[in-house]
Amino acid sequence: MKTIIKINKKEIDSIIIFTFLWELDETNTEEVFKIIYKDLWDSKKKKIIFNFKWLKYLNSKSIWYIANLFLHITDNHWEMYISEFNKDIKDILELVWITKIIPTINNVEEAIKELKK
Repeated sequence: MKTIIKINKKEIDSIIIFTFLWELDETNTEEVFKIIYKDLWDSKKKKIIFNFKWLKYLNSKSIWYIANLFLHITDNHWEMYISEFNKDIKDILELVWITKIIPTINNVEEAIKELKK
């Protein structure tokens, strides 16, 4: 059975904000990130924010996709932030050192300010 997840996409100037609603798991991660990759490459936007405020769970596969996406972003001299995650998501990201690799910030508004500099 596939876990339903909703991804809201919003564009502000040259910034794309992806807000994740619910869970990223084995049943939906690959499909979600195929869509995200396509959106990014098609739009040519160079600044990305992942808003995890409503994300309740993410598995190792989704963490790999996030890290891989960040690698492509930095290779192309783009920028990315992760914002607004709950304690459980923060613990998972810290455990696998994602927070040491990808910049994190308290909220989307702060991330937008940083990306507009």
